[in-house]
Amino acid sequence: MTDVEAVPGAPRERAQALRSQLHHHAHRYYVLDAPEIPDAEYDRLFQELQALEAQYPALRTPDSPTQRVGGKLLEGFAKVRHTVPMLSIRTETDIEASGARNFDARVRRELALAADAAPVEYVAELKFDGLALNLRYEAGALVQAATRGDGEVGEDVTQNIRTIGQIPLRLPADAPPVLEVRGEVYMRRDDFERLNELQREKIAQGAKHEKTFVNPRNAAAGAVRQLDPAIARQRPLSFYAYGWGEIQGGPDFQTHFEVLQTLKAWGFPVSERVQVARGAEDLVAYHRAVGQARDQLPFDIDGVVYKVNALALQQQLGFVTREPRWAVAHKFPAQEQVTTVQAIDVFVGRTGKLTPVAKLQPVFVGGVTVTNATLHNEDEARRKDVRVGDQVIVRRAGDVIPEVVSVVPGQRTHEAPVFTMPSHCPVCGSQAVREEGEADYRCTGGLFCGAQRKQSLLHFAQRRAMDIEGLGEKLVDQVVDAGIIRTLPDLYRLGLANLSALDRMGEKSAQNLLAGLEQSKATTLPRFLFALGIRHVGEATARDLARHFGTLDAVMHANVDQLLQVPDVGPVVAESLHTFFAQAHNREVVEQLRACGVHWPEGEPVATASLPLTGKTVVLTGTLPTLSRDEAKALLEAAGAKVAGSVSKKTHYVVAGAEAGSKLDKARELGVPVLDEDGLRALLETPTAL
Repeated sequence: MTDVEAVPGAPRERAQALRSQLHHHAHRYYVLDAPEIPDAEYDRLFQELQALEAQYPALRTPDSPTQRVGGKLLEGFAKVRHTVPMLSIRTETDIEASGARNFDARVRRELALAADAAPVEYVAELKFDGLALNLRYEAGALVQAATRGDGEVGEDVTQNIRTIGQIPLRLPADAPPVLEVRGEVYMRRDDFERLNELQREKIAQGAKHEKTFVNPRNAAAGAVRQLDPAIARQRPLSFYAYGWGEIQGGPDFQTHFEVLQTLKAWGFPVSERVQVARGAEDLVAYHRAVGQARDQLPFDIDGVVYKVNALALQQQLGFVTREPRWAVAHKFPAQEQVTTVQAIDVFVGRTGKLTPVAKLQPVFVGGVTVTNATLHNEDEARRKDVRVGDQVIVRRAGDVIPEVVSVVPGQRTHEAPVFTMPSHCPVCGSQAVREEGEADYRCTGGLFCGAQRKQSLLHFAQRRAMDIEGLGEKLVDQVVDAGIIRTLPDLYRLGLANLSALDRMGEKSAQNLLAGLEQSKATTLPRFLFALGIRHVGEATARDLARHFGTLDAVMHANVDQLLQVPDVGPVVAESLHTFFAQAHNREVVEQLRACGVHWPEGEPVATASLPLTGKTVVLTGTLPTLSRDEAKALLEAAGAKVAGSVSKKTHYVVAGAEAGSKLDKARELGVPVLDEDGLRALLETPTAL
C-alpha cells in the first residue's frame, strides 16, 4: 500500500476535488482573465487544501496548487525565466489586531528575540489588486517586462508595458547596470468606469466580440496580456513599484524602505501610503487607517502588506516553501463572496421606484452579514440572468448597498423562471409603469402608497407647496411610524391630544403645528397641484396647468390630448398626469383634502399669450423695499414671466434691490435693463411688456 492509499478515502477524494477546482479557477483567473468566483472563495478552497495536506502530507503532490505560485502561461507570449523567483507571500485574514500581532509574534519568535527586546521595524504597504510585474533594466534601459507566471517563468509583455506612461523607459545615470523592479499594474476606478462605458457603447453599436469587464483587476490583466499592443495602448493602465528582483552593482541598501525611496528617486511611482512601523501596534494602526480610507482610494486594494524593514533580518528569516518568512499580506474582509439566491422580492422606495432585491442565504462580506442585495432594475436582473436557487457573487464595498455582480457559471441545477417585474405595486396594488426611455418601474399610487407616505407628506408640507410650518422630517417619521397619519387628509384631522402624546412634542409646539395646518388650507391651485407630488410636475408646470384649465376638476378630467395643449407639457408629463388622476385612490385623496377645508381661488382659463410678460426672462437680485423674493417671483410668474437664477444675454430684465451683487454687475456688463421695485410694479401693470 502506498502512502497515498493509506490516507482515508474521504480526505483523499476531497483533496482531489479541491485540486481540480483550484486548477480550473486558476486557469480562469490567470490565463483567461475571466474569473468565475471572487478571490475570497478561491482563498477559502486553497486554505482547505493546505489544511488537508498538512494533516496528510502524502496528499501533497507536485502538481498541487499549493506547490505553485501562479497560473499557466498564455500561448502567444515568449517565456521569461525569472532570475530571482517571484514568490507570493503568506496571507492573514484575522481581524486587524490579531492578524498584525500574529505576524509580529512569529517574526520575533523566528529571530529569537527576548520579550523585552526593542520592537521590530517593519514597512507597511498597500496590497494592490492588479497584476504583478517584473521590469528588467540593463545599462539604464528597459529591456524586458514579464508577468509573474508560475513564479519561475513568466510571460514577456514588454511591448504592452511600454504603453504605460508611469513606467520609465530609461533610468538616471546613477542606477545600477542591471536592475529588476517589481510592482503592480492596475487600473484606476475612474479609468475603469470610462473603459466600461466605451465597451457598452461598442456593444450597443452591434460589436459582436466586445464585453464589459467585471472589475478593474480583470480589465488591467486583460490589457497587459493583449497580443495586440495597439489594443493594450487603448486601455488606461497605472503602475506602482513595491520591490525588486536582481540587482547588480548600485548602492549598498540596508533597509526595504531605503530601496523604495531610491526607486522613487529613479523615477518609479511608489505609493505615498508606504510607511515605517515599529512593532505590532503600529501595524494595527496602519491596517485600521487604510481600512477606513479604502473606499476613498482611486484604485482597488484588498489588504495591506507588512515586511521586515532591515534587509539583514530578511536574509536571516529566509523562506519557507513558497513564501518569505519576513512578509505577510493582511487582507481586509472580502468585498465579494458566493451565496445562494433564496427569493427575489421587489422593494418600493420613498419616491415610488420599484427595485428587485435578491434575498440571500446569509453571507459575511465586506465586514458585515449580508442577506439582501440589489439587482437594480429589471434590465439588469435579466442581463445577469439571476434566478431563485442560483449561486451568485455578491459584492459590498464600504457603505455601498450590496449588489449581485454575476451568477456563478455552471452551478444551476434547476429550472427557475426568468425574473419579471410585477405589473402592480407590491405595497399598495397600484399600477406600476415604466416610462419610455427609463430603466425603472414606478408605482403610480403616490398619495395612497404606504411606501411613499413619508416622502409624500414632506413634499406636501414644503414651503413652495402647502407651506405647513412645523412639519419636518422628524415629526413626519413619528406620526407615520405611530400610525397616526396614513394619508394626506389625516394631517388636517390631527388633534392636540394625539400630537401632545408624541415624544418631545410640547403643547405649545403642537398648537403651533395645528395653527400652521389651519393656515395652509388657504392656498393657490398651482401650489396645490405641485403639492400632490405628481411625477414630472414641478412648480412651473403646475402654474401652466392652473392657467390653462382654470380649475382642478378640469385638470383631473383632461385626457392626454387636452393636456398636450398646455404650453411646455409634452407626452411624458401628459401621460404622468393622466395616469395619476386615473387612479381612484388619488382622486379620493384630493376629494378628502377638499372636504377637510383645503381651498383656493379658481376662475376661467387664462390664455398665456395674453399675459404681459409671456416669453420674458427676469432675474431677481438683492432685497426689495416691500416685496419678499417669493412675492416678487409669484407676481412675475403670474404675469407669464420666467424667473431665472442667473444673468445671460437671453435675460430681458434684472430687478435689483439693496445689496445686489454680481448679478447686477453682469447685467450692466451685458446691457440688460435694470429695474427697482417701482420699475417692477410699472412693468407688471403694462398691458403688453416690451
